[in-house]
Amino acid sequence: MDSASAPHRIPPEMPQYGEENHIFELMQNMLEQLLIHQPEDPIPFMIQHLHKDNDNVPRIVILGPPASGKTTIAMWLCKHLNSSLLTLENLVLNEFSLTATKAKRLYLQRKTIPSALLVQLIQERLAEEDCVKRGWILDGIPETREQALRIQTLGITPRHVIVLSAPDTVLIERNLGKRIDPQTGEIYHTTFDWPPESEIQNRLMVPEDISELETAQKLLEYHRNIVRVIPSYPKILKVISADQPCVDVFYQALTYVQSNHRTNAPFTPRVLLLGPVGSGKSLQAALLAQKYRLVNVCCGQLLKEAMADRTTFGELIQPFFEKEMAVPDSLLMKVLSQRLDQQDCIQKGWVLHGVPRDLDQAHLLNSLGYNPNRVFFLNVPFDSIMERLTLRRIDPVTGERYHLMYKPPPTMEIQARLLQNPKDTEEQVKLKMDLFYRNSADLEQLYGSAITVNGDQDPYTVFEYIESGIINPLPKKIP
Repeated sequence: MDSASAPHRIPPEMPQYGEENHIFELMQNMLEQLLIHQPEDPIPFMIQHLHKDNDNVPRIVILGPPASGKTTIAMWLCKHLNSSLLTLENLVLNEFSLTATKAKRLYLQRKTIPSALLVQLIQERLAEEDCVKRGWILDGIPETREQALRIQTLGITPRHVIVLSAPDTVLIERNLGKRIDPQTGEIYHTTFDWPPESEIQNRLMVPEDISELETAQKLLEYHRNIVRVIPSYPKILKVISADQPCVDVFYQALTYVQSNHRTNAPFTPRVLLLGPVGSGKSLQAALLAQKYRLVNVCCGQLLKEAMADRTTFGELIQPFFEKEMAVPDSLLMKVLSQRLDQQDCIQKGWVLHGVPRDLDQAHLLNSLGYNPNRVFFLNVPFDSIMERLTLRRIDPVTGERYHLMYKPPPTMEIQARLLQNPKDTEEQVKLKMDLFYRNSADLEQLYGSAITVNGDQDPYTVFEYIESGIINPLPKKIP
């Protein structure tokens, strides 16, 4: 393109296609693989990489001190994500690998494996079909910075790294009660996780090297190494406290590995705020528009502006407003299209609220090409909505707005003359809420990737949650 020419208008379909199909991420991943492997002929390599279709499979490293529960968490994640678990033990037991046979012999002699040999074992294992197609989880590897650097040198890059953490006193106490099922490899505990079946209880074994002194020595070595391993994984590492119920640790780990890291992909926010009347949609839209320079598109305000400007659409809308009737969807969408098609909405993005109110309007929006890439449901309890709206008042003399609970009038004289907007009566609010909840289930089903936010809290706290949902990629939905 000629850089001296006027600014080019990119059709809205182009960035939308790129976002929906993750074109930027696809090209970025391919470029990374080219630079890592440096094939002689890049074209066949790229074709082979695309055929693998495994850019988004789990690639997870779980680290932690002895007795932190990392093996249990790794096993649970493997079952949930249908991925392959890689541990030091199962790597050396690979019967079909000459490298594993050599490593097993050294492991039986020294209880350790040279880093170069361990990394070679990992490389061979990750090349197998199950790891390529379904992803992998490394349990307790790398243990040292040397191992971490050797793994990185081979182009083995995890997408998520989890480090479990707990006080040494807790870990020592926990380790003393550890028991292992020799048949399944499941780990139990005499206090926290004792199996109910007597058959399993009878075959449990006490692991080796779990005395207080031996555990303390292992913890000392772990702390010495982990501070040098952590810097190898900036931006993809999360520390989770292991001093809490195992189920809570697992769900925190699962939430993290299902999240996507922020990328440099071009992103034009198209935000849709849904929620009952009084849930705070207008305020959140104004805050988003102010901070991110999005276009604040309020459907009700657009209709009022169309009438005030006496446009063709405004003249058609006027009779419905005068009779307090709903504006037909076809007319509503024409007014909305006129605004969303303007260049500022295409270039800056938009935050839409007040529509869709039902499934038909949502389908109409989609059919016209106005697909939001972030949808938020503001969830506020019925009683809170009633409190917010039915206690609102206005001073007919000054036009000042008051709230009988949150912003009461300063004098009895002002209070005596306050009026309530007919729309804020208990009956009208109940009617609007019933209408919203009658359609909300259908909208939630249509917008499957929508984020539900608790709107019954400080507005700026709500804004932080919405902001986080916009700037971070949507989490993966894994059944």
